[in-house]
Amino acid sequence: MSAAATTDTFTLGHSPDPDDAFMFYAMAAEKIDLRGHRFEHILQDIQTLNERATRGELHISAVSIHAYAYVLDRYALLPCGASMGDGYGPVVISGSPADLPEGVRQGDREAVLAWLRGKRIAVPGKLTSAFLALQIYCGAQSFDYEVVPFDQIFAAVREGKVDAGLIIHEGQLTYQRDGFGKVVDLGEWWKEETGLPLPLGGNVVRKDLSPALRKELSDILAESIDYGLKHRAAGVAHAMPLARDMDVPLADRFIGMYVNDYTRDYGDLGRRAIREFLGRAAKMGFIPAPVELEFVE
Repeated sequence: MSAAATTDTFTLGHSPDPDDAFMFYAMAAEKIDLRGHRFEHILQDIQTLNERATRGELHISAVSIHAYAYVLDRYALLPCGASMGDGYGPVVISGSPADLPEGVRQGDREAVLAWLRGKRIAVPGKLTSAFLALQIYCGAQSFDYEVVPFDQIFAAVREGKVDAGLIIHEGQLTYQRDGFGKVVDLGEWWKEETGLPLPLGGNVVRKDLSPALRKELSDILAESIDYGLKHRAAGVAHAMPLARDMDVPLADRFIGMYVNDYTRDYGDLGRRAIREFLGRAAKMGFIPAPVELEFVE
């Protein structure tokens, strides 16, 4: 890994989604003081960013909280930039609501687990938090899955290539409109189970940057988030080219779900949620070892 402390250009990876575009709007449009730094915005799907993070390729990157467990040696978490599902989150969907048993439609976990047994599920990546949340939900019951790019999961279910799909990003708001049935909302289940939001994504910065530089980069991102929240209409307009199949009101709603007070700072509750999420994962054997969180302070 090359040292980067002497350069003023930083690679910045994030998903091609309206919430991330909104978060980084002020940086991309140079609406705030960038302290003489330049940022190369690299837009890639979250699974690709997770994989790149395991190799330490980008200076700053959005990653799944699941993936953070595998990049501890290379990256520290920024205290801002969180995506938390507070009572909502990734959804397992089926091809038709009418085909789901009554117990599944009512949200009975045993009925859902029975329905999932033997089904093949399209998932958006093995390092995504959605995948880990489904593993924790299913517990000792393993499930059959196929990795499919997140924006192709609806088509895979519709065409019968898989029995169900694990939906992330804007699909959480559009699946019913598009005729799919909800098997389980993992964020809703997690909130009922723990009383905590479901930690889905965060931003990390490379540890080979000096502590002072990491703090400066963290401050710039925090200012970008604050600017977007204070200039919401402009931020939403900037994000609209990445709002797949969403009009402005729906995109604004989606952005509000994932760019909020938790995004400005995890706070004690957000940090507790990460510890609970990764702690359960470690105890159940879904990640290699317990995780000690390291934040840029």
